[in-house]
Amino acid sequence: MKLSNKFTLVRIIFAPVFLLLFFLPRYINNPLFTQITGWAFLPLMGFAEFTDFLDGYFARKNNEVSDFGKLFDPFADIFLHITILAAFTVAGPFNFICLMLIIYREFTMNFLRMVATKKGVAIAARKGGKFKTCLYIFTGFVMLICLCAERIGCPFPADILSGINIAVQVLSWLCVAAAYISFIDYLKNFGSMLKDEM
Repeated sequence: MKLSNKFTLVRIIFAPVFLLLFFLPRYINNPLFTQITGWAFLPLMGFAEFTDFLDGYFARKNNEVSDFGKLFDPFADIFLHITILAAFTVAGPFNFICLMLIIYREFTMNFLRMVATKKGVAIAARKGGKFKTCLYIFTGFVMLICLCAERIGCPFPADILSGINIAVQVLSWLCVAAAYISFIDYLKNFGSMLKDEM
């Protein structure tokens, strides 16, 4: 496997690891374990997100840019980010309707990529898609910081936490807006392939 794709694979592997770290403290009634997950979350997620830079960097440096990589990279992003947003939807902060709208968008985008691949075209991430991904990441970190603070025993005061929860609700809808604005951009550039197939 190419080095760039190995970095991409890290994000896919981290998705189930994130789920385990997120939900196991509910079933393992051990304060020390809960605290350990609180300390581990941020550096682990930080590294997982950093691999998004590393895979692109080494793909260009080692001349490993490929159609497979152009599909594998956004797949890994969505695999991880949907996992994170879904976990926080179960926990409460992230809006359920927003999560479903994002999932609808990502499934539809994946379908468009499959149609494009059939025609020999690999749809790489565009600026709008990259901004959408950055917004997913930022929203995930905001929620994760609150969770980690609680798990290590230093929760935010109630009034600050209330303000953060309101901010997360706003961010939830901004994620949806960014997702669909970028999707419209993809349709404008690649939607003709769908018409040819219908």
